Amino acid sequence: MNTPNLDWNDIPLLLALARAGSMSSAARDLGVDVSTISRRVAAVEAAMGTRLFIRSNRGYEPTDAGMVFLAHAERALGEVQALQSETRAEGEGISGRVRLTAVNVLFDHWLLDHLPSLLRQHPKLDLQLLTDNSNLSFTRREADFALRLAQPTQDAAILMRKVGEIGFAVFGTGAHAQLTPAQWSAQPWLSYGEELDGLPEMRWLSEQGIARRILRVSNVTTLARACEQGLGLAVLPCIVGSRQGLKQLGVPVVTRELWLLSHRDASRIKRFRAVSDWLAELFEREAAALRGTEP
Repeated sequence: MNTPNLDWNDIPLLLALARAGSMSSAARDLGVDVSTISRRVAAVEAAMGTRLFIRSNRGYEPTDAGMVFLAHAERALGEVQALQSETRAEGEGISGRVRLTAVNVLFDHWLLDHLPSLLRQHPKLDLQLLTDNSNLSFTRREADFALRLAQPTQDAAILMRKVGEIGFAVFGTGAHAQLTPAQWSAQPWLSYGEELDGLPEMRWLSEQGIARRILRVSNVTTLARACEQGLGLAVLPCIVGSRQGLKQLGVPVVTRELWLLSHRDASRIKRFRAVSDWLAELFEREAAALRGTEP
């Protein structure tokens, strides 16, 4: 008896079922009938010769074999989508969508200042700047490049390289701008909330024995604005403090590595190479400003 062949068009259906957990939700997401989902799941299980899903009180859940299938299916779907979009874009030259994810501070306080030069060189690029999200997948091509403030875990699908360092220094304004390091501990300080105590700049504050924190905020822009209002001292990325007109009090007290991530296939695509080359040149030119050691 011949085993039926796998129909590659069924892959998106099974991935949708795994995400939704129910056939009705998957059918609604895909705009098809529930009977279609049920029939195609049965066909794939017949082709694989094993059960891929079981139905429990929590809905449809993948079996162990299903987990293996879904992992490979997700990669295969990402490659097929990349084949279509990249082949089409390559024939059109340096054009098409490029998605870059990073923390907001890099977008709002640095990268946006430099993007006009890239878009003048390559006006057909369609850039998408995505707020940092660790769940974005390079395998599924949800992001093309990512900037991270720490070395990420190695991933077979990811090409990573250190492109620079971000310096963090103590900033103040008004009377606070005249203080020496010996006077810092007695001053009011601004910082992030306790949920961000693991950040290197927050650990530095704790190591200095600085206990008088009069205001805690959740993001760097608010922190810089509070410092600008003279409410206290703050440890800020040097690229932020310099933009706000604050005074940097001495050399950076914390330095964090800056890593650029991309899919390993990106170097073969014109638009990705163009963006990668532009970023590399920008990081080299701006190295001192990013570290906070610019004269």
